[in-house]
Amino acid sequence: MSTPVSAGRCAALPRRRALVLALSALFPLAVAQAQGVATDQQLAPVRVTGAALRSGLAAHLPSNSVSKTAEDLRDQNLFNPEDALKYLPNTSIRKRYIGDRNSMIGGRSFGTLQPGRGLAYVDGYLISNFLGRFDGPRWNMITPEAIARVDMLYGPFSAIYPGNSIGTTVVTTEREPRGLEASARLTGYSQRFSQYGQADSYGGHQLSAYVGNRLDSGLWYTASLNHQNSTSQPMNYYSAGVNAKTGAFDPAKPGDKIVTGIVYDRDPKGAARAVFGASGGAIDHTVQDMLKLKAGYAFTPELMASAMLGLWTNDTQNSNRPFLRDAAGNTVWSGAVSDGVNRFVIPDSAFAPSSRDELHRHGGLTLKTRYASGWNASLVYSNYRILRDIAAQANLPEPLAQAGGEGLWTRRDGTGWNTLELQAAYSPVAGDWGDGRHALTLGLHRNAYLLNSPSRKAPNWLSGETVLTQSYSGRSEVIAAYAQDAWKLQPDLTLTLGLRQEQFRTRDGLQLLRVSSCKTDAGVQCEDQSDGSFLRRLAYAERKLSGSSPKASLAWNAQSDLSLKASFGRGVRFPNVEELYNGTFTATSQTQSDPNLKAERSNALEFSAEKDWELQRLRVSLFHDDVRDAILRQSDTSVLPSVTRVSNVDRVRTYGLELVWQTQDLFIQGLSLDVNAAFAHSKVLANARDPQSVGKWWLRVPKVRANVLAAYRPNSRWMASLGLRHSGRAYNDSYNLDSNPNVYGGVSSFTFVDLRGSVQLSPKFELALGLDNATDRRGYQAHPYPGRTLFTEIRARY
Repeated sequence: MSTPVSAGRCAALPRRRALVLALSALFPLAVAQAQGVATDQQLAPVRVTGAALRSGLAAHLPSNSVSKTAEDLRDQNLFNPEDALKYLPNTSIRKRYIGDRNSMIGGRSFGTLQPGRGLAYVDGYLISNFLGRFDGPRWNMITPEAIARVDMLYGPFSAIYPGNSIGTTVVTTEREPRGLEASARLTGYSQRFSQYGQADSYGGHQLSAYVGNRLDSGLWYTASLNHQNSTSQPMNYYSAGVNAKTGAFDPAKPGDKIVTGIVYDRDPKGAARAVFGASGGAIDHTVQDMLKLKAGYAFTPELMASAMLGLWTNDTQNSNRPFLRDAAGNTVWSGAVSDGVNRFVIPDSAFAPSSRDELHRHGGLTLKTRYASGWNASLVYSNYRILRDIAAQANLPEPLAQAGGEGLWTRRDGTGWNTLELQAAYSPVAGDWGDGRHALTLGLHRNAYLLNSPSRKAPNWLSGETVLTQSYSGRSEVIAAYAQDAWKLQPDLTLTLGLRQEQFRTRDGLQLLRVSSCKTDAGVQCEDQSDGSFLRRLAYAERKLSGSSPKASLAWNAQSDLSLKASFGRGVRFPNVEELYNGTFTATSQTQSDPNLKAERSNALEFSAEKDWELQRLRVSLFHDDVRDAILRQSDTSVLPSVTRVSNVDRVRTYGLELVWQTQDLFIQGLSLDVNAAFAHSKVLANARDPQSVGKWWLRVPKVRANVLAAYRPNSRWMASLGLRHSGRAYNDSYNLDSNPNVYGGVSSFTFVDLRGSVQLSPKFELALGLDNATDRRGYQAHPYPGRTLFTEIRARY
């Protein structure tokens, strides 16, 4: 492990280190109660005892990692749970706006459109949502005020985690009470956003609260809630390019409505385009509520159980803002328009509104033992279910759609996943069968995903649905067995060997599409609907795949404060249900998945050195990731409808350098500094299906990523911090033709400056002010990132 991010402020003063160590001994209760017994051992050895504590280098862990405690997170602006990751090394978070339900992770060798390589857990329960092409982890099942710590592990070097760990694994641990405790915070934000000459203010607020108690009987319980009401800046813009045949815009015609407001610029590939306004449900107003109840009981000091139930609701209304005005100053929403020179036809659907109504449930059970040495065992079960999910899309422009009109309803009711993890871990003691040299891990794992996504016509998009127009559905299952042995060859030399064997099965794959004519073919059935249409039914055969993932790591504690580590890991990431069976067709987009996708296989290497001084820590890592059959999702927005295709790429290789430095009391007492930088070279080496892409940069992996977080605490009451986030050149086109990336639709480089200040008004109350993107720079992950955003926060604790 490397814990460069949460080195702990108590460690900053040598005379206080002994005191902190003594306090940690008084509170032996680890915060990761719900994790499996083997998973516990994969996390950084940081205790939360009212202050973070750096407790040495963990050479026995095969993966390098970084950690942040709740105290560390007080140094930065944190509105949504995923904000905890924004300064972590070599990481991109596609959080497009405050309240984004689909903030996806990008890592060392993968971009934010490869969500299958981003694993996320909370208290050992899987929250990774591999059911949609833009579905990030269900961060909304985490209450910000309940976070105790966040750990990020890099690469497929531990046998304990599934094949999705070929990218990044995020483990969030929530607080458990030591007695009666409660806290709450109220946060508000506002941003002024300007794009294409349109400027407006957008804001919102959030209430996050936590209460818990631990009784002498061994029973503990907590309740946490989160309420959020937020509005995004515009996410999408309707645009039109030049005529492909003439290379120019179509000329104006008599009868066209003359308008003002058309904005001309160039798209990411440098081609001329006209932009007409924020469209496609561009402005997202979301009201989200989450309630989570947890309880645990220690039957004996060595046997404990816990349970969790979380409910999350979301009510979203998406609206649009056309730029176009007629001679009388009225907004123009659709039709044939002209600025007197060029002619464009705006379809009714371009500025049509949409809405979404969601109810999700997350439940989990954990049973585990905790002996000081010898064998321990655990069982962790979780079930995530989408109880209600209705996405309603109008066909008409907003003014007309407010009264109703035709549309489309898409549901995902009943969709979800469940996981089961059985683990046994052996902690060695001197004189045992292995002479105290072998720390063993054994485990069985199962996860199962179910996806069902029917779309039906809605005669009135506001009130109901009728006939089925299309649907896709399917199931997937992974069953795995794994073993790992951390073998202490010498007191300062540890060899960790692991093996994970996985069996993948997918079944019940089905696509339905209502068509005007249908031809029976292999696997295709045509069902007459008695209204002149047919339901084209395409069923897919069951498939089985398997994967074997060996792991090896050699760590040498060359000195008490210097660790050298070489790690190798193979990971097998199987395709998810959506990548296999999504065949969605709409007026504006098409998705073409591949039911014969292969699993992507990563062979990863890492060489690292980590040095720990009294007030500083430095890690240097060289990483190399060679992925065969990488799963790529690429969208072509130059055509209407846009087309998204999913396919395997034969070979992609990424290598690079990672630097992580942390220091306390830099120049003056109370000044801490966390700095990290990563340099990556990621290119396609082979692609028989698309030879033109060979030699091109892999998508959405920045060549440079760097972060700085400096925090100054002159005393126990005041804190001021400065954060810098930099992401360098990256590509969003398979052929790297996006030569103009710093515009809407591109993947741009950016440097954001963040500020925060806080004051402890009393022992129980804290006030904070903050700015994200203080210089109001523009950045894009196809969609624009937020502009300058002001935060105000009041926090109380008991």
